[in-house]
Amino acid sequence: MDSILADLVLYAQKGGYVMPPLMLATVVLWFCIGVRWTNLQRGNARSVRVMLDRAREGRLKPPKGVLDQAVFLGIEESNKPHDELRPYLDDRFAGFEKQIRQFKSLITAIVAVAPLMGLLGTVIGMIETFESLGDMSLFSQSGGIAGGISQALFTTQMGLAVAIPGLMMKGYLDRKEDEIELELAQLKDMLCASQTGGNP
Repeated sequence: MDSILADLVLYAQKGGYVMPPLMLATVVLWFCIGVRWTNLQRGNARSVRVMLDRAREGRLKPPKGVLDQAVFLGIEESNKPHDELRPYLDDRFAGFEKQIRQFKSLITAIVAVAPLMGLLGTVIGMIETFESLGDMSLFSQSGGIAGGISQALFTTQMGLAVAIPGLMMKGYLDRKEDEIELELAQLKDMLCASQTGGNP
């Protein structure tokens, strides 16, 4: 454990000033992805219509995901006397819609900013390289050209290492969010149709 920590510290030092913010961005990014992954658990694998029918018959298992909870909440609200059900469903489902969007903007921002921070580290490293050239310290023990180029490459690598997996996970989670939003809208339509006497 100590050796891993020492390697991380060394890696951060080699990257210069930009590396600690990039490492912090990595931790924040994957925390947000983990929370978003948890929030986007659908629950039951069945279709919304089947879940609704089973819940009305008392055969749906206790809720484990967003749609499970929405089905139970929607049925509870539809059993109350309302002239117009949809506004009440909109209010009750607002929490789910907020939940499935949690940290979406922050993940997008980190994925977009990480390569730019890596580029900033590249620029800083190249500045150090040209300063070494200006001072004629090509072979200085402080690093010289090799130190500047190394710093530039470390930060570029780190920026891409943060952004590429983050971008892939963002795309996957955004698709899950779109699917759940569509199913929540379908659930509202079915509940409203059943209240007006249409086919649920």
